[in-house]
Amino acid sequence: MTVAAAEPSGSWAARRGLIVLAALGLVLAVALFAGARYGLLLAIGLGFGLVLEGLRFGFAGPWRAMILRRDPSGILAQLLAIAVVAVVAFPLLAGSSGELAGAAAPIGWAMAGGAFVFGACMQVVLGCGSGTLVNAGSGNPVALVALPFFAIGSFLGAYGLIWWTDLGALPVLTLTGTSGLAVTLVLLALVAGLLLLLAAPGTRHVPRRLVIAALLLAGLAIGNLVVAGQPWGVVYGLGLWGAKGAVALGADLSGSAFWAAPGNAGRLQASVLTDVTSLTNIGIITGAFLVACWRRGGLSQPLPKLPARAWAATIVAGLLLGYSARLAFGCNVGAFFSGISTGSLHGWVWFAMAFAGAFVGVRLRPILGLEPRT
Repeated sequence: MTVAAAEPSGSWAARRGLIVLAALGLVLAVALFAGARYGLLLAIGLGFGLVLEGLRFGFAGPWRAMILRRDPSGILAQLLAIAVVAVVAFPLLAGSSGELAGAAAPIGWAMAGGAFVFGACMQVVLGCGSGTLVNAGSGNPVALVALPFFAIGSFLGAYGLIWWTDLGALPVLTLTGTSGLAVTLVLLALVAGLLLLLAAPGTRHVPRRLVIAALLLAGLAIGNLVVAGQPWGVVYGLGLWGAKGAVALGADLSGSAFWAAPGNAGRLQASVLTDVTSLTNIGIITGAFLVACWRRGGLSQPLPKLPARAWAATIVAGLLLGYSARLAFGCNVGAFFSGISTGSLHGWVWFAMAFAGAFVGVRLRPILGLEPRT
């Protein structure tokens, strides 16, 4: 019998009560010191973390399941969440008079290549941007190693982003209005239909857990759009943490067109508690941590017995995740989820390229010693 199992139920209930109070206290503290809007954004981030970890909703795992087992259920749930957000976000963006912004970005060589590399690396560490945050928050050793290098990679990718975009890119292309929403929903339905056509027998049903998670995530993403004025994102916040770390170590970022831009330079001087993406990222990590604490033995993940090359691959993959995500203008959240749901065509290109990269990443894992060879 484990220690957690032997613990009296009353004591465990009291511990869970403290977990709830700690979460509420954190939100109230941020609201008090930074403002109600920022406290609300942290609460939304906590919601993301609670749903992602509590209902086991992810992005990297479902892609892997489709590649290896032809099980589309997780991706279908992702498409459902995107469709729900799109139905609300398109009208909101159209009627906001510029107060709300979508996740629009240009399609270019660096963007497409970055998406491919990101798709491969997220399968190496089994975590995208949000997945790495969730896994780190719940105590996963691989994610805990990858996360700081993800932040460093995102910072470095942003540092030289202008050079990469100068290699060539189309203008920003977006779908807008009622016609844009209709096209988006049709494309989502076509992708879902293709997945169902390729699915293995017995895998065409989306579990109730994933449907609930998709609807909850959609609601939180809509809330993020309204409160933050922009869609849910992950990568910028991680890059900002890396940039703040570089500045703290004495680095001069004035040579970077990205970090020297007025808005970004201002965020470097301001508290992370006033950066909307940082707040939701902190919330995701904290929400996942709270779920792990809520479960008996949830944080007792043993250190995996991996060869040295696997840990080295984790570090390199973490760096490349951050770097490539910045070049691709987002990860599964900022580019795929938020890009498509707010009408950016770069989200569709990102999806295609990242999924192609995921095939490579799935094959790399056993080679790198991260799992037994098949």
